[in-house]
Amino acid sequence: MGILDFLKGEFIDVIHWTDDTRDTMVWRFEREDHEIKYGAKLTVREGQAAVFIHEGQLADTFNPGLYMLETNNMPIMTTLQHWDHGFRSPFKSEIYFINTTRFSDMKWGTKNPIMLRDPEFGPTRIRAFGTYTIKVSDPARFMQEIVGTDGEFTADEISFQIRNVIVQEFSRVIASSNIPVLDMAANTADLGKVLAKAIEPTIAQYGLSLPELYIENISLPPAVEAALDKRTSMGIVGDLNKYMQFNAAEAMGAPNSAAASTMAAGMGAAMGLAMGGAATQAGPWGPAPAAAAAPAAPPPPPVEHVWHLAENGQTSGPFSKAALGRMVTEGRLTRDTHVWTQGQDGWKKAGDVTELAQLFTVMPPPPPPPAG
Repeated sequence: MGILDFLKGEFIDVIHWTDDTRDTMVWRFEREDHEIKYGAKLTVREGQAAVFIHEGQLADTFNPGLYMLETNNMPIMTTLQHWDHGFRSPFKSEIYFINTTRFSDMKWGTKNPIMLRDPEFGPTRIRAFGTYTIKVSDPARFMQEIVGTDGEFTADEISFQIRNVIVQEFSRVIASSNIPVLDMAANTADLGKVLAKAIEPTIAQYGLSLPELYIENISLPPAVEAALDKRTSMGIVGDLNKYMQFNAAEAMGAPNSAAASTMAAGMGAAMGLAMGGAATQAGPWGPAPAAAAAPAAPPPPPVEHVWHLAENGQTSGPFSKAALGRMVTEGRLTRDTHVWTQGQDGWKKAGDVTELAQLFTVMPPPPPPPAG
């Protein structure tokens, strides 16, 4: 061994860990043959803990601070090594640094739907997902129960087990809460607190704690959501007859016109007859015989057009066909008068419109001559 190697071996050993990742929970300090010099300096930063494993046995745990590895601050190691106060030889131990900060934004969710009995819908299934935060609360227990001899342990390695615990407790909590599905969205905060409290004893056995747990969403199966949307739509529509009348008037383009009211009334009457016929056929004891079936409802009356007139750059109307007939008799409407109705392509002369042309062919004959 050269003089440089000798001097290097005599320098004070410095043991520390600077974490440059976001998911490392445990990191083992690597040293050839795991040889640590007596009197070495151990630096444990805030958010860390250091655990010594000697000959396969957990020896000492160090909280944040600066330590000189000597007999006065390593009582357990001193006992295991059987050191005398004057003994200064190196010792072989594995040093694990534990990250004790919070690991946030961990995901959880129900892989399969959860069955429950809803007070309003009866037996149904729901899904849920959210996030949680874990933290190492007992480094020694965490090393013993979870990490073992893993030299670099990440949060992903424990997340699957934590998710299983959360889903299991969520199923039990949600089934015993008796909260209707439609009210769960308003109670996710309270459900999250109850769920975290229920999980805490199981997590504590791993040396972990669950500072935060959030339920982001609780959803129903797609078929149930579709039926719920239909039910909501029916509630919004309200009175079906009034809804149909409004649609008919809007389709006519003239909500206040007489023709629109006539059309809406006809549609409402037809619907009422159809519904009444269906009820009569059903009867109180089931479907009636075919011979006793009520006759089919008549079709709705044809839609009557209403007309607008254009004279001298001014429009008037709307007028019914009967009103136009009286205007022809009075001489206020001629074949050259321009007219327009819903669905017609631009203004046309009344004499060129087939529906109105007949008004000009039913004029009464000329009066008889005066008596001689």
